[in-house]
Amino acid sequence: GAERVLNVSTAESTEYFAYTSDAVWEQPLGLTFPGVFAMIARAHMQKHGTTEAQMAAVAVKNHRHGALNPKAQFQKQITIEQVLKSAYVADPLKLLDCCPFSDGGAALVLASEEVARRHRKPVWVLGSAAASDWMLLGDKRDLSRVPATERAAAAAYRQAGLGPDDVDVVELHDCFTIAEIVATEGLGLFEPGAGGRAAEEGRTSLGGEIPVNPSGGLKAKGHPIGATGAAQIAEIVTQLRGEAGPRQVDGARRGLTHTLGGSAATVLVSLFGRD
Repeated sequence: GAERVLNVSTAESTEYFAYTSDAVWEQPLGLTFPGVFAMIARAHMQKHGTTEAQMAAVAVKNHRHGALNPKAQFQKQITIEQVLKSAYVADPLKLLDCCPFSDGGAALVLASEEVARRHRKPVWVLGSAAASDWMLLGDKRDLSRVPATERAAAAAYRQAGLGPDDVDVVELHDCFTIAEIVATEGLGLFEPGAGGRAAEEGRTSLGGEIPVNPSGGLKAKGHPIGATGAAQIAEIVTQLRGEAGPRQVDGARRGLTHTLGGSAATVLVSLFGRD
């Protein structure tokens, strides 16, 4: 996949990207994705007590990881205070809660088992599943969760014969900081409502319980929309081969990728492993 977005303004790219939301009611009325995920954030805060500081912890962690990735768009660390003092984009989300649009590309090589074994360090697809949900926000019963993530993850785990506790490293769709928190819960890495605390406690950092987005994620590595999913897989393959350098997750043998589309209306979860 490849994407070229930096030849248009932020306002134009935001408008174009909004066309992937509901085109009958929501997009014509001015809804953009910062607005979508701001509502998700408010719902999660009201239901679980998630705080703006916990969301900021996600941004700080991903920028810290991105600083270790020579291919990241942003390779500079930030602080909680900088996130909390950045301008509001859509309350409660601030500028530093949001990922950038990015130019970029990624490529994957798929081969039969016979061919793969003739080459170095093959990484195997253990399971992959997609799920969908309502497009209209008004049709969603609970904005604090993403049922499509839960269903896709359950199917992928079932295919692979694995569970959340078997995963060593995760690359997930953190288009906004709240998206990472909700995804870690939907993937079964943490109980509902515990994702914010987990980020704040460092459990998703390199060296933590389950490293999430060692590449820097969409937040720091960047979001080249058409290439984002392939780039996530490329990072997991690099991790499972033990070739990630200073951001390497020690002993990683099983990895997971998670990407979503639209207003969390479609989700793909894949699991990978090495011999």
